[in-house]
Amino acid sequence: MSHYIFLPVILSAIFVTLPPLMAQTVVTELWCVAKNNAEDAALQGALDWACGAGGADCARIQQGGPCYDPSDIQKTASYAFNDYYLKHGLTDDACSFSNTAALTSLNPSHGDCKFPSSKTVNNASISGSMGTLGMGPDTADLSASGRIAHSWLRSLIVAHLFLVIVRIFSEN
Repeated sequence: MSHYIFLPVILSAIFVTLPPLMAQTVVTELWCVAKNNAEDAALQGALDWACGAGGADCARIQQGGPCYDPSDIQKTASYAFNDYYLKHGLTDDACSFSNTAALTSLNPSHGDCKFPSSKTVNNASISGSMGTLGMGPDTADLSASGRIAHSWLRSLIVAHLFLVIVRIFSEN
């Protein structure tokens, strides 16, 4: 019977300590870059589309720009792909380019050529070096993955504590 005294304390601890865990900020810095195994012709076609109809800002990869390198189509395409990705919702679809691009957490910046990134993702607001993007129709809510992970973790902890409590009371 004396074990019942600890039940409210244990349950209170569960519901007081877990919500702060669920409110943590997930910091993710991603860039959309050309794949290493993509063929040059495919990269050139995707680059032409990104800088044309895609609306990417390709001024920095033009002659005289800090990212201009006519001998390296991967670096050039990567800058355009990344700009398009940042402007078009930070989604997997915005970093496909007919399967010639992929997301990376490795900063592709080199020399004076600085690539902006998708800097912080936190509870429905996306902040980065290009400014803050709110949750509009063309932006992605990447915060759901954190909520899903914490919801199963919370359930696992509660189930474990329930089993411990049942075992304590069944011993008496």
